[in-house]
Amino acid sequence: MEKPEGGSPAVLLLEDGTLFLGKGFGAEATVVGELVFNTGMVGYPESMTDPSYAGQVLCFTYPLIGNYGVPSGEEKDVFGLPRYFESGGIKVTGLVVQESCQKPSHWASVQTLSRWMADQGIPGIEGVDTRALVSTIRERGVMMCALANGPQVANRRELKRLLEKSARYDSVDFVKRVSVKKAETYGVAEDRVVVIDCGVKESIIRNMLGRGYSVVRMPFDSPYAEVMKHDPAGVIVSNGPGDPRLCVETVKTTAKLVDSEVPVLGICLGEQVLGMSQGGETYKLKYGHRGQNKPVVDLVSGRGYVTSQNHGYAVDPKSLSKTDLKPWFINGDDKSVEGLVHGSKPAIAVQFHPEAAPGPYDTEFVFDRFAEMILAQKKSVVGERVRNMKA
Repeated sequence: MEKPEGGSPAVLLLEDGTLFLGKGFGAEATVVGELVFNTGMVGYPESMTDPSYAGQVLCFTYPLIGNYGVPSGEEKDVFGLPRYFESGGIKVTGLVVQESCQKPSHWASVQTLSRWMADQGIPGIEGVDTRALVSTIRERGVMMCALANGPQVANRRELKRLLEKSARYDSVDFVKRVSVKKAETYGVAEDRVVVIDCGVKESIIRNMLGRGYSVVRMPFDSPYAEVMKHDPAGVIVSNGPGDPRLCVETVKTTAKLVDSEVPVLGICLGEQVLGMSQGGETYKLKYGHRGQNKPVVDLVSGRGYVTSQNHGYAVDPKSLSKTDLKPWFINGDDKSVEGLVHGSKPAIAVQFHPEAAPGPYDTEFVFDRFAEMILAQKKSVVGERVRNMKA
């Protein structure tokens, strides 16, 4: 194949046989993953480092990506967390764009998008008609794909065989791959929040540290007894990748936490886990919600919000009838469940990302609601102890 100007040949092969030709950037590599798209105009460093994208090839719909470069991963915030990234490195399997900017301009930029990806072994393809690609996904649903940048481009038959024999996205336990292996502690405050790490974004931890709590980040499969050893004021079940039905241990722990009236906040995958812990069921969306312009409606106030989202599964509203959970938010486009609240326990969840990163930051109040639940539960426990002493 003739080498295109400015880059090596690259191909994107979808499992339905659709083929897109382009030129490569980033690493010379061949990968297989679930093809999804994000409608955000900005925030590619945050999106690409979001652990929820593990196992997925990401297509950005905005036509020019990389125009403000990539900031340093070494720069930290006041809590010692990466200032610009949501984890320690790129989590997407591959990247698809219409154009990758090779001459970025921004005061915080230290390298190009292509250089960053090459350093971390992530291949990309540009020159793709992303409008046609997204139309295909919207019509036929998300599907597996193979992205080749380098020597394997010319061997389409081998690429097809690789795609056919690779494990499907829904069957792989990606949460296990992105979760911490042992507990990690942030901050020194007396009141402690445990984060069950299914692929947590750093900004979730940042939001709780900023509200005066210390945070203990624990593996996704931590049993209830291990969580309670940290005497948590509350527990967050985090976002993460893959099919929520594979999170069996996390669901068990969450059920016990809710039963024991520990305040619980579920975020994204965490909402699905909370739903299943109470007897609800989940299903896969046709092409998911990924971007920073997703509308949700608060069913209590009737107010609408624009949110940052990244998920391919949702809680089935029909299954909630057999639980004590009620919808809190719904999606303004397809009416899917975007939030849950327990009828009698201090447990809430949202399908969107209240920490945003990238924005909008309209729904950070969810963390305030969680903090209010913690305070109310603390007062309730103290009051009960006083009553027992008087008795």
